[in-house]
Amino acid sequence: MDDLRTTLLTLSPGEQREFGEFIQRQRRKSAGRQDSRLYELLVQPKELTTPQLIAKLYPGEPNPIAYYALRKRLMRHLTDYLVLRQRQLDTTAAASVWGLLTLAQYLFETGIPRLAWNTLRKAEKLARDNGQYEPLNAVYNLQIQHANSPYAEPLAEIIARRHANKKAADEEERANIADSLLRQRLREARKKGRAAAPLDTIMHDILVEYDLQEAFARSPSLLCRLLSIARSAMLVRRDFASFAVFTERCYRLMERRPGFAPAQRGYQLRLLYMLAHALYRSRHFAESIAYLEQGQVLLQGASARKYAELAPRFTFLLAANLGFIRRNAEGIALLEQALKASPALPLGEELTARLQLVFHYFAEGNFSKANQALLRLGRTDHWLEEHLGLEWLLNKNMAEMFIQLELGYEDLALARLKSIERSLREQFPAGPAVAGSATAPAAEAGPVGGPYQYILRFLELVHNVINDPAAAQRPAFAARVADLPTFLPLQREDLQALSFYAWLRARMLARPYYEVLLEVASR
Repeated sequence: MDDLRTTLLTLSPGEQREFGEFIQRQRRKSAGRQDSRLYELLVQPKELTTPQLIAKLYPGEPNPIAYYALRKRLMRHLTDYLVLRQRQLDTTAAASVWGLLTLAQYLFETGIPRLAWNTLRKAEKLARDNGQYEPLNAVYNLQIQHANSPYAEPLAEIIARRHANKKAADEEERANIADSLLRQRLREARKKGRAAAPLDTIMHDILVEYDLQEAFARSPSLLCRLLSIARSAMLVRRDFASFAVFTERCYRLMERRPGFAPAQRGYQLRLLYMLAHALYRSRHFAESIAYLEQGQVLLQGASARKYAELAPRFTFLLAANLGFIRRNAEGIALLEQALKASPALPLGEELTARLQLVFHYFAEGNFSKANQALLRLGRTDHWLEEHLGLEWLLNKNMAEMFIQLELGYEDLALARLKSIERSLREQFPAGPAVAGSATAPAAEAGPVGGPYQYILRFLELVHNVINDPAAAQRPAFAARVADLPTFLPLQREDLQALSFYAWLRARMLARPYYEVLLEVASR
């Protein structure tokens, strides 16, 4: 595989045309013509081998040395083009600060210190207002370098501002390290599902190690990073309600003081999403929708293109909320529109949208469409577990079981049920009993299914319904449902898991599933 060809083919047709014109402007006589010729050969539909390329470029006498020198020159052209293109597209405060800094350096070198210092003051204000610590540090270093100018500010004041900025930059770097560490450990834990150890202790240790306990109150970027860390731990222990209260308080304080500058829209949007998600999971649907709508207004602003990757998350969460306030059809329309949009969603988000559609169609009683959405996932169970986690796969397989049952395919539903049972028993066999000692009491053997033992009990009840649909309405069955072990109180359980419980309860009451789901979710 030709890496240079692979890189060139990542350019869009318009960018390929622009790059060809860029080479034409850079070329020098015959060498320049060879640059263009090599580029044309590399981007043509049929890939050529190295001997073929050399033969076409040097038909009289093959010259491998000149060919490899030509490749290096073409790569330099590509690098220069991408740098210039990035500068044209990058409208962030950081890019503006670096541009002013370059201008100030030029003015110092050409002997215009007054104008250079005015430019540096503009760069400093822009960087400070937008929390651009790295370029701000470069601004201060250049100010210190030229502090002997009559147009300079007092050196002691510059140094003091530089030290304060270094502290803020160091806090952000430490928060970035802490965030990455916890995300790595969370990825490892996701594969084990709820069997993984809670991350509260890990999170606390990381925050202490990097001295970040109080830093979040001073910066939207730090607040966003640290709430992201706290959210990771919350997702493991399912404490959505307390996280929602904490996040809302932090967001309100930051909104009032110091507020969100235009360049901090990305952080503000991420905070709004975390808050709306926590409110949704704690069943405050109207409040969640209010924050999502606030975020969608920001996403429609002038700089919305920079945050386009966040838009699908807001759409998916809004659709999920709508499903619980009797606006399920609107939620379906939002998801269907997102799946048809151009450019296409990234694979992970596409799969999440399709699985979410499964639940929305199921709530509508449209089991055929739910089944079609499930089939469009197009990935094996092994792939889904590796990339999206055990609980994602479990939700998908449980949904498939109920869909097949509602479609009247009891044999397929039973086969999926047994597959889920077998998987949980194999992954979480009964743990051995631990003998007691003089200082510690004996520990009983761990149950089969570990943290998912309640699902095995739940599947036993579903198995009974498959074998005898009338069993669900007998008093003995209701007593068994009431005796189900719960991993967490019902008020803190996943809404998708709650939807499975609602299906069983609807069978017991002989009532429409969607009506029962809304009742259960409103408790």
